[in-house]
Formats: sequence, C-alpha cells, structure tokens
Amino acid sequence: MSDACGCSDEKNETGEAGEEAEGFWQVREVRFAAAAGVLLLAGWILSLAGVPLWVALSLETGALLAAGWTFVPSTLRRLARGKIGVGTLMTIAAVGAVALGQIEEAAMLAFLYAIAEALEEYSVARTRRGLRALLELVPDQATVLRAGVQVTVPPAELVLGDRMVVRPGERVATDGRILTGRTSLDTSALTGESVPVEAGPGAEVYAGSINGTGPLEVEVTSTAEDNSLAKIVHIVETEQSRKGPGQRLADAIAKRLVPGILIVAALIIAYGFIVGEPVLWFERALVVLVAASPCALAISVPVTVVASVGAASRIGVLIKGGAAVETLGKIGTIALDKTGTLTRNNPAVIEVATTGGVTRQQVLGLAAGLEARSEHPLARAILAATPERAEVTQVDTVPGAGLYGTLDGARLRLGRPGWIDPGPLVAEIERMQRSGATAVLIEQDGRVIGAIAVRDELRPEAREVITRLNRAGYTTAMLTGDNTLTAHALAEAAGITQVHADLRPEDKAEIIRTLKAQRPTAMVGDGVNDAPALATADIGIAMGAMGTDVAIETADIALMGEDLHHLPQALEHARRTRSIMLQNVGVSLALIAVLIPLALFGILGLAAVVLVHEVAEILIIANGVRAGRISRRTQLPTTQPAPALEPAA
Repeated sequence: MSDACGCSDEKNETGEAGEEAEGFWQVREVRFAAAAGVLLLAGWILSLAGVPLWVALSLETGALLAAGWTFVPSTLRRLARGKIGVGTLMTIAAVGAVALGQIEEAAMLAFLYAIAEALEEYSVARTRRGLRALLELVPDQATVLRAGVQVTVPPAELVLGDRMVVRPGERVATDGRILTGRTSLDTSALTGESVPVEAGPGAEVYAGSINGTGPLEVEVTSTAEDNSLAKIVHIVETEQSRKGPGQRLADAIAKRLVPGILIVAALIIAYGFIVGEPVLWFERALVVLVAASPCALAISVPVTVVASVGAASRIGVLIKGGAAVETLGKIGTIALDKTGTLTRNNPAVIEVATTGGVTRQQVLGLAAGLEARSEHPLARAILAATPERAEVTQVDTVPGAGLYGTLDGARLRLGRPGWIDPGPLVAEIERMQRSGATAVLIEQDGRVIGAIAVRDELRPEAREVITRLNRAGYTTAMLTGDNTLTAHALAEAAGITQVHADLRPEDKAEIIRTLKAQRPTAMVGDGVNDAPALATADIGIAMGAMGTDVAIETADIALMGEDLHHLPQALEHARRTRSIMLQNVGVSLALIAVLIPLALFGILGLAAVVLVHEVAEILIIANGVRAGRISRRTQLPTTQPAPALEPAA
C-alpha cells in the first residue's frame, strides 16, 4: 500500500499486519478499535448518569490511547524515515484536539480512523488468504513406494523420482508423470475447467488435482516448494507490487496532497493570528487536516487489485499485478494466434493427392522419411498417418519452406506451395486450402508426385467465444503463419473477419504494432513461438499455460487451462475491476473536494468530518472487495460444437 495512506507498508515491515490472521477478531487493529469503542461508549453512558467528570474523562483517554495505538507508533516510525502520510494528519489532529481540551473529539477521531484501519487490514488479509488457500489444495500426506513398501510422508519430504500412489478421490501432492493407471482428473481448482481430463501413462499431473476413477502410480517431477501450484501463488504475490496507471496516479495524488494540506493548515492558523481569532482558526485547521485525508484515495486501487487478482487465480487466470489487470480492462483489440489457440493443436492428415501412378502410401512413406526427426506439428501428423518410413538420408531444412533429402540417389523435397511448384496438383492444392487444410507438396527429382492435406480443427468453443468477444465490442484478428486460403477458411468458421496470414514471428510483432496504434491490443498465443508478438502487445496472454514455466514467467496473463472460455472471462473480470477502480478514485477525490470547503468555513466540525470521511473509506474498501467476486456474466453456456469445415475430398 502507499505510504500516503500510511497503513500497510509499515506493518508489513514490522510484522504487525493482520494479513496472516485467520478470522476477523484476530486482526490486531480490530481488537484495539473494539476496545476503544467500548471505552467511549462506557464514558458516554456514565457522563449521562452524572458520575464525576474525571471518570468519563479517564475512559475517553483510554479510548484515545487504544485507538491511537493502531496508527501513532507506525506514523512516528515513518516520520523517523522522513515519510509523512495520512497517519501524520490524524496524529496532528488528535494531538491538536487534546491541546484544545477536546478529549472526547480526539478519542472519536482516533476510534473511527482505527475502524477504517482495521477493516482495510482485514479486507486485504482476506483476499490474500483466498489466494494462499490454493496451497491448501495439497494434501497433508502423500503415499509413496520406497523399497517396494508403501509409506506415508508429508509432501515436503517428497523427492524427485519418488513413486506416489494416488487412490481414487485423493488429491495429487505435487507435480508428476503417470507411470501406471488410467483415470479422469479434476483440475477445476487449478485451471477453472469443470470437465475432468482423461489421463494415462506418460500424462503430466499437477499438484492439487483430484484423482477421479482409477488408482495411479505417479513419478514425482517437482518438489512441494517448486510445483506448479506453489509457483502460481508465488508469482501472483510477487507481481501484486507491479502498479498500474490508476494506482500510480492515486499514489502520486495522495503523496502530494499530504504535504500540501499541512501547508494549507499552517496558513489557516497564521490567518487566525492575523484576524485575532487563533483558537477558532486552529480548530478549523485541524478539521481541514482530517477532511483532506487521502487514505481512501491511496487504498482505493490496491485493495481492488489484491481482491481481483486473487479471484482470477481461482478460475484459472493468472494475472500479474495491478498493471496487467488495469491494462487488460481497457483492451479494444484481441489478436489470436491460430495453432493451439483457436485450434486444438492436434493436426491430422485428412487427404493425400497423387500423380503419375504413385500410391497414397508411397507419398506418405517418403514424407515420413523426411519428417522423421522433425518436431513440427505437421510432421507429427504425417508420422501418425503411416507406419512406413522411407530411409531418407542427408535430410536438411530450409527455414520457412520445407525439407530436402536423398533416397537411393533421388533428390526429395517436401514443403509448402511456392517453394515447390504444384504443377498438375494446383487445383487440388487450392481446394485443400479452401477447406481449411494446410497443404504440403512432395517432389522427387524435380517432379511433383503428391500433396498431403493436414488440418488442425477449431476448438469446439471457438465460434461461441469469438461471437461473445465481438458482441462485447472487441475487434478480433487472427495472426498465423499458415497460407491465406487456409487462414480465411478457419477464420470464417470461427467468426473472425480480420485475418493476417503467411506471417513469420517478426511479422506478427509488426502487425501488433499497427493494431496498437489504433486501439490497446492484447495478443493471445502459446507463450513460446509467439514471444515477439506477446512482448510487443499491450498485454500478452499465454493460452494453456499450466505447468509451462516459460509461459507463466513471460506472459502478463496466463490462462492455465485449455478452454478458450477463460479469455472472455478474464476480459470481463478485468473490465469490471477497472470500473471499480475508477469508481473508487472518483469518489475519493470528490469526497476531498466537498469536505475541505465545508471544514474551512465551519459548516462541519471535527467529529462530523471524521465520521463522513471514515464511513466513505469503509464504503470504498467494501466496493474494492467486490472485485474479488467473479461476475456471473462471465460464465458461458455449455459449449456447442464448432462449425464443421468442408472435407478436403
């Protein structure tokens, strides 16, 4: 929090903050404020009963000391470091009221300010506890096989290579890889996806997942301190300190306002001596000090950010601090990568065209021989389509074009149209591309012998999500390295009208710069291949980042699951958060603008100004905490299948 407010920073440093408290009454400020309230109430009742004045005065003094303990010590420590804040204003006002003999007024001021401090500490503690509650998804015990015997150990004692036994209904203690068994995993607490994920040998599992149907043996691949769940919590807590424009503006105003108000108060006191009414204008100076308190302004954005980021993490959206959530809230254009974002990233061969009497199997066998060592998605699709692989030698790559090699002295080439002339297959290639498939040609000794159509199907929710984004006023665009015909076919099926195809990574970044010049732009990609575009955009959003260190570390926002529904959820949540921020800042500034003249001209006294100011601060905190709820409007109906593309053949 800001020093201008003078609340949380000092307490964090001294270990006195209430953020680790489990309940409302365990927050230190709450207990001291309650004690002050009881003493004030007792003093007021006894004064009405006609007891001696010193009895009521003693109770009021006790209330003043109890309430003052919540902010005076931290104010003095901050002053020793040359920092002033709202606590400074409140301390001066309380001391001034005591000097004027207004013990009851001073106690009331301190009591109400202590209440605001207590509620601020509790609200921040509650939202941060909500984030750290993710760590509680890890079970207290884990069962492991050691020397052939099942033993139970705390998750902190798990080591890399341990074999965990996870029974149906149990949570996974740390990240691992399934060795034996098949099951459905409930990952909703991590990714926000309600549909269980089918998993078997070789599949990755993450800490906190619930094993659904079958017993598993899982090899431990991450310690408890470094698993995916711990990383999420650590990153969010660390990145909460990244301030956005709204928070920096609120801090700047608050920090300049405090010394300015002290100067104004000094001038008011000087005016009182000039006109011969020093006591009257000294009182008004004290009231102006309280009226101009910018604590509500200083806490208006941080409380909202903490609540918002914590809530987003619970639906599988990792937002890195106030800067990211503010920027996401004003995005106007959304650029989406095709492969792995709009599509499933699971391409498959759907057609093979041949010439000159060459068979389908021969074409696939030659292509598989060339692609045998490639990690490209198209290579995986070709290799999965045939068990046969020709013994191709001297294989090399031409970046952005294809592969070449040698088989029994014959030169082979496999690559995109343009690098290889389609010759008699030109019509077939165009038809494949219009159906949304990527076509690759294979050539033998300068003669085209076949074309292979590979298609990566749209995610079933893609059309629904794009429709929702368009209706919400966003401009959507597809960025892809695929050919223009294929890109337009997929974009049309998804409902996207703005398409940029045949792009290299640096081309995508240039397109993002152009889009940014028109409206704030977000780029949605995989966090690795689209790194230049993600870095260039106002906000980079990594899709399906659960367990992907690079994506989690580099993206401003990471959608932990594979469901594209999380994108409109995150955008809606950020817009609502930004709206709450602006509401809080606007109300805080308006409050100061109204109270200062009312205090200066004696319309409101010290008690009235304190009451109005602190009630408004409580309302602003409560409004900020609203950002910790996920609006029902972000929830989407059950996914409908994506429109089927026309078959290539």
